[in-house]
Amino acid sequence: MADGRIVKISGPLIVAEGMEGARMFEVARVSDRELIGEIIELHGDQAYIQVYEDTSGLGPGEKVVTTGQSLSIDLGPGLLESIYDGIQRPLDDIYEQAGHFITRGINVPGLDRKRRFDFIPNPDLKEGDEIIVGDILGEVKETELIMHRVMVPPTVKGGILKKKPEKGTYTIEDVIAEIEADGEVQEVRMFHRWPVRTPRPITRKTLPVKPLVTGQRVIDMFFPISQGGTATIPGPFGAGKTVVQHQLAKWSDANIIVYVGCGERGNEMTDVLQEFPELIDPKTGRPLMERTVLIANTSNMPVAAREASVYTGITIAEYYRDMGYDVAVLADSTSRWAEAMREMSGRLEEMPGEEGYPAYLPSRLAEFYERSGKVVCSGSDERQGTLSIVGAVSPPGGDLSDPVVQATLKVVKVFWSLEDQLAFERHFPAIGWLSSYSLYHDNLREYFRSEVEEDWEDVRTTAMILLQKESELKELVRLVGVDSLSSSDRIILETSKHIREDFLHQSAFDPEDAYTRLDKQFLMLKVIIELHRACERAIEKKAPLRKLLELPVRERIARMKYIKEDDLAGFDVILGDITAQIADSITENRVGEAE
Repeated sequence: MADGRIVKISGPLIVAEGMEGARMFEVARVSDRELIGEIIELHGDQAYIQVYEDTSGLGPGEKVVTTGQSLSIDLGPGLLESIYDGIQRPLDDIYEQAGHFITRGINVPGLDRKRRFDFIPNPDLKEGDEIIVGDILGEVKETELIMHRVMVPPTVKGGILKKKPEKGTYTIEDVIAEIEADGEVQEVRMFHRWPVRTPRPITRKTLPVKPLVTGQRVIDMFFPISQGGTATIPGPFGAGKTVVQHQLAKWSDANIIVYVGCGERGNEMTDVLQEFPELIDPKTGRPLMERTVLIANTSNMPVAAREASVYTGITIAEYYRDMGYDVAVLADSTSRWAEAMREMSGRLEEMPGEEGYPAYLPSRLAEFYERSGKVVCSGSDERQGTLSIVGAVSPPGGDLSDPVVQATLKVVKVFWSLEDQLAFERHFPAIGWLSSYSLYHDNLREYFRSEVEEDWEDVRTTAMILLQKESELKELVRLVGVDSLSSSDRIILETSKHIREDFLHQSAFDPEDAYTRLDKQFLMLKVIIELHRACERAIEKKAPLRKLLELPVRERIARMKYIKEDDLAGFDVILGDITAQIADSITENRVGEAE
C-alpha cells in the first residue's frame, strides 16, 4: 500500500506524488472523503488516478491511500433485481441513506450482507471428494425464475472437500464449505470478489451454432445473432437504438439480461428504470426484473465511471454464464464510453488518434467484445454457457465512418444499421436491410434447416434478392416512371412492398406483432414468396397485370402478422387462396382471348 498527496487535479484526473509501491489499476481512496479512484498511469513516484466520483472541492495536499486491490465487485446471490451505479453501489440503498443525490464517498456493499437465502446442497457431494474450481456446491432460489448455482470460486484452489455443504438458511458471508489444498484449509462462502478487468476462467470456447431468438423478424430472418455472438446497433438520434435493446431484453431467449446504461441521457435512463420493474416476462408471466441486472451510469454522472460500468456489467454476465446460463449484455452506448476514454486521454496529454480518440480505442473495444462466446465452463460437469453482447453506438449525425463505429465493426459479427429515413417513415425496427449484415449464417444454417424448415435459407435468400432488385428499380422509376416498367418488374415492386410493410415492419405495442416465433416468421415470408412465384408464372401465361396487382388475397397477406401463433393453419388457407385466385386470373384471361 502507498500513501501519497495530491499535487494536481484536472476534472476526474488526480495526480498524486509519494506513491512508491503503487501498481497499475490499483484502487485508491482519495482525500478524507475516501473517493474511489483507479490508477491508470505511473511515472516514478507519481500516480495518475481516474476518480469515479465528483472531484469538486478537492485541493492539493490532500491524502491518497491505495487499497492493494484491483477494482473488484461482489458476485453472489442477490445480484438479480438490483439497480447499480457504475461501480456496483446499489442505487436503492444509496437513496435510503443519502436521499435523491449520490453522496460523495458513500460506501455501500454491492450485495446485502444481512439477507438470508435457503441453500440446497448438491446431493452428489460428500466429504473427501476431489473438488475443482467451478464445481457446483449447491443452489439458492435467487428469484422465482432463476436458481443461483453456488460454485467453487476461482479465488479458491481446488482440493479435497473437508467440510461438505449442509442444507440451511445462510447469509452470503456464512461459511458453507471447506476445501483443503496443499495442507491449507480454505473457507468457501456464497459470494466472492472478482476484478472486473480480468476475464473469468473457462475451460474452452466452442462454436456457436444456435441463434439468440429475439422475435424480431428483421433480425431472426435476415440478420441473426447466435447465442454467444456479438452485435452492434449504430444509428442517429431518434432511430430507435434504445427501443431495439428493450425489445431484445424483453423477448430474446436469454436466461439473464444485464442492461448497462453507459453515459446515456439521464431522462432516458430514468424511463428504463421506471419501465423495467413493470415489464412482465412474456414466457413466464413473472416480472422481467427477476432475471435482469440494471447498471445506470448516466451522462450527468462522473465520466470516468463509464468505463467501470461496462466492465462491471460484463463481469456480472460472465458470472451467470459460468453457472451454465445463456446471458445477454445490452450496452447503451459504447460511444459514451469511448468519449470518456477520449476525455481521460486528453487530460493525460496522450497523443490523440483519429478525431481525438486515444490510439488504444480499438484494442479496448476488442477486449470487451471478446469476452463473449459459447464456452465450456470451469467445473467437472463440463456444463456450457453463452454470453452474447449487443452494443449500441451513437455516432455524431449518424455518420458510420465514425472511429467508434469502424473499430466496433472490426470485432463484431452482426451489424444492425439503423436508418433515420426509415424512422422518419415510421418503419420500425428501423434496421436497414441493404446495409446490415450477419456473419453467423453459416453457423446457424443447420439449426434453421433442422429445427424450423428445410427451405428456410432459400426463402430468406429470395427475399433479400427481391429487396435488392427493388432498390435498383426505384432508381429507374425516378427517371422514367413506374408505367414504363415491365410486368415482371412491377410484380417485383409489389412483392418487395409486401416484404417491407407486412413482414419487416413490426409494432412493439401490438401483443400479436411484438414477438413472432421462428415458424410463424418462416410461414409469413413463405406466403409472400409463393405469391411472387405464382404471379411470375401467371405473367408467363399472359395473365393481365391489373388482375395480379388487385388479387383479394393481398389484403389477407397484409393482415397475416395478426394470425395467432396457435392457429398457424391460417397460412395454409392463404396459400390455397393464392393458388385459386392466380388460376382464376389465368382462366379469365384465356376466356377473354377466346371471345
